[in-house]
Amino acid sequence: MYNKISFQRWISVHIYGKSYQINSIPLIYNVDEIKANDEGGIFKRFYYLCKTNSESKNVINMKSLFFLAAALLSPLSMNAQKRQIPTEEEMGAYVMVYHKDCDHSLHMAVSYDSYNWTSLNDDKPVISGDSIAVQHGIRDPHIFRGPDGGFYLAMTDLHIFSQKSFENREGYSKLSEYRDTQWERDASYGWGNNRGLVLMKSFDLIHWTRTNLDFSSLTCPTGITDHHGNPIPWSEVGCVWAPETVYDYEKGQLLVHFTTRMKSGTEMIYYIYMNDDFTKMLSEPKLLFEAPMDKNGVPAYTVIDSDICKVGDTYHLFYVSHEHTATVKHATSKCITGPYVMDDKYNDGEKEGHEAPNCWKRIGKDCWVVMFDNYHRRPHNFGFVETSDFQTFTPIGYFDAENSPMKRANFSEQKHAAVVPLTVKEAKALEKYWKKRARAK
Repeated sequence: MYNKISFQRWISVHIYGKSYQINSIPLIYNVDEIKANDEGGIFKRFYYLCKTNSESKNVINMKSLFFLAAALLSPLSMNAQKRQIPTEEEMGAYVMVYHKDCDHSLHMAVSYDSYNWTSLNDDKPVISGDSIAVQHGIRDPHIFRGPDGGFYLAMTDLHIFSQKSFENREGYSKLSEYRDTQWERDASYGWGNNRGLVLMKSFDLIHWTRTNLDFSSLTCPTGITDHHGNPIPWSEVGCVWAPETVYDYEKGQLLVHFTTRMKSGTEMIYYIYMNDDFTKMLSEPKLLFEAPMDKNGVPAYTVIDSDICKVGDTYHLFYVSHEHTATVKHATSKCITGPYVMDDKYNDGEKEGHEAPNCWKRIGKDCWVVMFDNYHRRPHNFGFVETSDFQTFTPIGYFDAENSPMKRANFSEQKHAAVVPLTVKEAKALEKYWKKRARAK
């Protein structure tokens, strides 16, 4: 059954500017450091209990830390932070999440007008990929805000440059030495093979809970057969890439869609439902979208990198077609799980191969932006198109390009991003936190 999937729930505490996990925590921490970052006041409620199990008033031992960690992640403390999602009228800023090939970690940038962007932490990682992923690196981060006001972060668990002494065309050599082979498994599983996803949830974009999903442990059917008609099990999964979260209001559940394939086969889009805590799968993976069938009854080409947004009563699916050069395409449906009808008229004007579409709305305007990643550009860069009706899409250029309104203040070479709106208060709090961390170093 699908509920036999391997879940790993880690308890993380931010101390001394680092995120520590329960299985790798030093024996003592300075209580004053924890208090300084206790913006929700939760620590104060449990400090006395921790202190009574400590050797002095200024430190807490391992036993006490378990009390604290359990308190921080208890339903009481999580529910205390919950709030409804702000209305569009209350929004006044944006946050962008992205990764970089040089570190395979999570980065963030903030904007107050959706045109001018400044990275947090001076473009250094806000969460290190090697601290949260099985493959010691993440890619393709996506952020979504649920009806409970929580932020849902979904990422690919994959490091593509982790072979010892491996050098790619970008010149990233010996960035890490996590394995002896280029990929986690042999070539029969294809390029960039991996087994799962990293899912995280937060109410302030600073303190997170985390779940790691391993799809190779699933025992439910994949719905895919080999050339002889034999079912292919999930243990033979070749990739689980580019997860994104959206809310199914009809079912009242979070839906995560992602790219997958069996071994080195054809990529397609699948989906699962998750619980509100982002820790438990509620359904078997099912097919959401694939390319049309060829004469042999199999998908004619690969489709990857799905992005879904709802406008009115229509769901808009942006995805990448590999029918020819990698190109962003558009499809629509009245139901979140399809069927989706391809829009042959969509044209973003981009001639080079591009991927990772993300559609987001400019606050207070009937204007949606489709952002995409041109991986042929050196250095990597994003392109943007605008639409007000999802019929006509107008290119507005690349970050920092001549005549483009889209500008970056202090970052470059960003990859595969997503954007959600924030209130000004939320954005200011996020900036304050990372400035404070920078001064403390």
